[in-house]
Amino acid sequence: MTKIKNSLIPLVVSLLLVSSLFAVPSSAAVGGPNLKVTIVETNPYPAKIGEYLTLTVQVENIGGDKADNVDIEIVPQYPFSLDSQANAVKNIGALNPGRTATKEFYLFVDKNAQKGVRSITIRTKTDKDSPWSEKSFDIRIGTETFNSKGTVELKEVISEPQVFMPGDRGTITVTLTNTATTPTVTIDGVDYDTNARIQAAVLRPLSDGIVVLDAPYEDMGILGPGDSIKLTFNVKVTEEATEGTHNLELAIEGNSFDYNSKKNIPLKVDSSNIMVIPSKELTMIDGKATIEFDVANTHPNEFNSVSIKPEAEGIRFYPAEYFIGPMNPDELFTIEFTAVADDSSDVRETSEPVNLTLSASYNNGINRHENIVSNLYIQPIEESTGNSSNLLIQGLLLAFIAVVGILIYRKKKKSEK
Repeated sequence: MTKIKNSLIPLVVSLLLVSSLFAVPSSAAVGGPNLKVTIVETNPYPAKIGEYLTLTVQVENIGGDKADNVDIEIVPQYPFSLDSQANAVKNIGALNPGRTATKEFYLFVDKNAQKGVRSITIRTKTDKDSPWSEKSFDIRIGTETFNSKGTVELKEVISEPQVFMPGDRGTITVTLTNTATTPTVTIDGVDYDTNARIQAAVLRPLSDGIVVLDAPYEDMGILGPGDSIKLTFNVKVTEEATEGTHNLELAIEGNSFDYNSKKNIPLKVDSSNIMVIPSKELTMIDGKATIEFDVANTHPNEFNSVSIKPEAEGIRFYPAEYFIGPMNPDELFTIEFTAVADDSSDVRETSEPVNLTLSASYNNGINRHENIVSNLYIQPIEESTGNSSNLLIQGLLLAFIAVVGILIYRKKKKSEK
């Protein structure tokens, strides 16, 4: 038994050495550039047989390092073909972590193509010397025709947050309803069911600064008379997005081409935020002060988890951070801090104003924001105890002189008698 164990030891050691040669350090697996590719728009959707198709491809760097020179290549398969082979590869250039970029490709759908779902391959690489990474996507071709006569209408649109800020991510949820009220309808003597089929639904931005992060919905089934369905799309507003109302287009593929529809979906962008205003004079007497601020939500919708944090060199604040919580539009809170100068600081011995910085933090939907107010100053004031003593001495001296004067006056009166 001992011989068997002894003979296994060299074998185990050899296996460990071999495996260590092929092991990849964990640090190499994370921290580098990592590309995520998505088809964000197919126009028209579904693709039409014998016509051109525009694909909008988005690439996002979800890694920890910059991608130095990103390329995107589209590898079409029948029934798709490129308008020109020279347009197969498109260069984006450098892409920092967390940033996205989009490119458009133009494909032709063969005139002999059959209706259904076909695949296409998209490849990406982070620089000229790195290997290609590829992903397959399904593209729908053609629209099925059904004899159902139900009609799909847009009943409700909910944005979360209600009003976006530049840089925000959120959702747009649409409610689609079959407006039919009876199970069947008779047209020209023929009975039809009133079911409504949603074969596909896609949300497309119509202006710069808005990105839809989801692929189209497909084959959502049948809605009976009066039935509804909710579809949620993830969207992103870029930092460069302009303020105001941006329009998106909801394209719905219904029972047939006759029942297809396009709906306008508004998305509001507003950068107004939390304002913090001193509500009384910012003065510190003998190293202590009570400072007060008005906090107002100037944004069109509610903010959550609102908190205010003051900072000034050589001064401690109590509380260190004031948590307000939710704030409705145009709501005003008055908050108060106790400020105390550190014993080791120069604040107690100077009359120079001390710079005060206020940080307002808050959530708009799932997005955390912060804005800084830094043009505020606390004015230190020192009350002199020496002046008070002098005043007291002067008062006692005047009182003494008055008493002496009265005594002299009385003595003089007596001597005159």
